[in-house]
Amino acid sequence: MRSSVSVSFTGPVSYRLTLAPLRRGPADPCYRDDVDGTVWRTSLMSSGPVTARISRGGPTTVDCEAWGPGAVEFTDGLPALLGVDDDASSFAPQHPVLARAHRRVPHLRLGRTGRVLEALVPAVLEQRVYGSDAHRAWRRLVTRYGAPAPGPAPERMRVPPTAEAWKRIPSWEFQRANVDPGRARTVLGCAQRADSLERLVRRTPEQARTALTSLPGVGVWTAAETAQRAFGDADALSVGDYHLAKVVGRTLLGHPIDDAQMLDLLAPLAPHRHRAVRVLEASGMAVYARFGPRVPIPNLAKM
Repeated sequence: MRSSVSVSFTGPVSYRLTLAPLRRGPADPCYRDDVDGTVWRTSLMSSGPVTARISRGGPTTVDCEAWGPGAVEFTDGLPALLGVDDDASSFAPQHPVLARAHRRVPHLRLGRTGRVLEALVPAVLEQRVYGSDAHRAWRRLVTRYGAPAPGPAPERMRVPPTAEAWKRIPSWEFQRANVDPGRARTVLGCAQRADSLERLVRRTPEQARTALTSLPGVGVWTAAETAQRAFGDADALSVGDYHLAKVVGRTLLGHPIDDAQMLDLLAPLAPHRHRAVRVLEASGMAVYARFGPRVPIPNLAKM
C-alpha cells in the first residue's frame, strides 16, 4: 500500500528539528537523515509497518510518501508528527539567553508519534548508560528482531519489533546487546502491557506520565523521555538526566546546577519546560562540558 500527503504550515517549517529527537543514534535502523534534507522513518502503526519519506515541498510545506500496511495511518497522523497543532503561544521566556535562543528557532515545533511502546523501549535501553552504548543495543536488537522496512527504503532500514517480538527475545540476546538484566526485564514488562500503553494517548500528557511511572523499572526520567516523543509533551522535563541540569545551569547561569535547582529555575516556564530545553538544544546555544576519557563500558556478553 502507498499513501502520500502534503502538510502546510502558516509560516516557515523546520521539520528536521521536530523529527530529530526520534533518531536513536547516527546508525538508527529506523531513521535516516539524508544530506538533501530528506528524512526516512519507519514505524509500526496499529495497522502495520510503514516506511515514510519526508521532504520539503516548499518554504511552508512538507511532503510525505509512505509505503506498507501502515501507510495511510502514518500519513493521516503526519500533521501531529510534525507539530502542526503544537501550541507555543504562551511560551514567552524572559531569561535573555533563552529568549535569544527562541529567536533563533522561532518555528521549532514539538511533534508527537502516538506510538508509546516505540518511544518507551529505547528510553529504557538508555537508562543509566552512555548514549552510544544504548544506541548500539537498540541497533542490534531492532536489526535482529525488527521486520524489513517496506517499500523503497534505504538499505539496512528496519521496522521496530512488535510487542510479541520483544517478549520473545531471550535473555542471552539482551546480554549480547550489552543490556543488563534489569533493563531487559523492564523492556519485557513494557511489551507485556503494550495494548494498555498505546491507550495512554487518550489521556492528558500529565496523566500518561503518571501511568508510565507505575510500571516496574520506569521512573520519572524514562516517562518524560517517552512523553516527549509519543505525546509531544511540552512540559516533560527529563529530571534525573546525568547531564541535563548541568547543561541548563551552564547555559543560563554560567555554572552547573543540580536537578532541584533546575526545577526551580525552569518553574516559571511551565507548561513549557521541555520546550525550553529543546529551544536551547536546537538553537545551538546549549553549553556542554568538556568531558575527559570515558570509563570503559563493561561488556556483558563476556561476563
